[in-house]
Amino acid sequence: MQEHLTVYDVCVIGGGINGVGIAADAAGRGLSVFLCEKDDLASHTSSVSSKLIHGGLRYLEHKEFRLVREALLEREVLLVKAPHIIRPLRFIMPHQPHLRPAWLIRTGLFFYDHLGKREKLAGSNHVKFQAENSPLKNEITQGFEYSDCAVDDSRLVVLNALQAKEKGAKIVTRTSCRAVTQENGIWKVEIENAKGCYTIHAKFLVNATGAWVTQFLENTAQVASEYAIRMIQGSHIIVPKMYPEDKAFIMQNDDQRIVFAIPYLDKFTLIGTTDREYQADPNYVEITQHEIDYLLDVCNDHFKKQLTQADILHTFSGVRALCDDKSDQASAVTRDYTLVLHQDSSHQAPLLSVFGGKITTYRKLAESALEKIQPFFNGMGKAWTEKSVLPGAENLFSIEELVKQILEKIKGLSQETAYRWAHAYGTRIWKILENISHIQELGQDFGYGLYAQEVDYLVEYEWAMSSEDILKRRTKLYLEFETEQIQILDAYLLALHQRRLQKEVA
Repeated sequence: MQEHLTVYDVCVIGGGINGVGIAADAAGRGLSVFLCEKDDLASHTSSVSSKLIHGGLRYLEHKEFRLVREALLEREVLLVKAPHIIRPLRFIMPHQPHLRPAWLIRTGLFFYDHLGKREKLAGSNHVKFQAENSPLKNEITQGFEYSDCAVDDSRLVVLNALQAKEKGAKIVTRTSCRAVTQENGIWKVEIENAKGCYTIHAKFLVNATGAWVTQFLENTAQVASEYAIRMIQGSHIIVPKMYPEDKAFIMQNDDQRIVFAIPYLDKFTLIGTTDREYQADPNYVEITQHEIDYLLDVCNDHFKKQLTQADILHTFSGVRALCDDKSDQASAVTRDYTLVLHQDSSHQAPLLSVFGGKITTYRKLAESALEKIQPFFNGMGKAWTEKSVLPGAENLFSIEELVKQILEKIKGLSQETAYRWAHAYGTRIWKILENISHIQELGQDFGYGLYAQEVDYLVEYEWAMSSEDILKRRTKLYLEFETEQIQILDAYLLALHQRRLQKEVA
């Protein structure tokens, strides 16, 4: 297949949060956009985060005031853009006097409260713990409380990709970029997927490949990289719910790092993250025994409930490809982003590479990328994403009201499933439930509230292909499903893909 007649304005390589954010912003400004991702959307770093939209309290210690201020402002923006997948969350920091004095924490929280405009989130305060009611050890008697937000990270990626698509972008997954060359100031991009190879052309190329950013530059684009990256591994463990409160804990450790314990999917506690240098293949990142011991030790130093390795239900790890600022410690490497425009002369096609970044500031990163792109496209539209909601947030009054409406429409549906649907899809749930009024009309029941109607939607509209795509990155049901149930879902997906392929051939 050849797309000789089509010359896209922008071709984005990489389907993580930065890639889809740039694609959506560019498409919304009237540019024609093509994005390819070698795996599933958010299948690497963007789905293995701590699931937070946060200012980054500990970054204040590294004097990253610009980054913290931008992130604090973005919390408020993103809460409005996607209230179905982002929610306010209170954080409790137990005070350990030998690690950081109270005055230092108070000062940091004062900056945290006031560096960015705060409208929806409550400010910080001092708290005292009653031994009989606190999940913390009795010797921990006081601490501090402040606000940040929790997010479904992989759905944030999918919703940005969906918005990009609805603005006219072409999004293809399981599609690798094999080579890029220039012809008369135009990029020739060789693409490969299971169906074969083809070529697209683009005036501007964006390298948003994350951990592969320098590899793409040097091996694929044959361009020398100005910056090196440091791959920092972050790992998490998931255990049964440790405490009844719907609050997160931020725990200080002797190495000056912090570890979060975060309520997760109502039934679990998510504990992380670690910071260690990573030198191996970023396609295959696994938690180490040292990281497991580290996270368990930090938790057991703080909580009455003592964890062992047997309590761990699941682990996940990823690498953050951070711009190398020569910091001595992995935890001190900047989380800020750097955008590099490669163009030696006016006759060369421009290439923009993205180094670093964090989920919280993806939208601002995309705006900065479009500022770099703008000089090459006269008449390009203005910035628009700050006031535009993501798919599912349109006409969303409240999650509670949406859950009530879903239960009224679908007879026999469990409240748990209605709640999950409301948070995952927002008002887009009505697209899934068109012409459906009873649970029996939802098709095959795969368990835990996953029905064929939802699976079909995810395949048709959200680029899902495998059971992992659906259970891990679209629905978060992977912690519930047994092996046999996954095999049944796989068989259904195989039959569904075969039917779709036959229809394409016909």
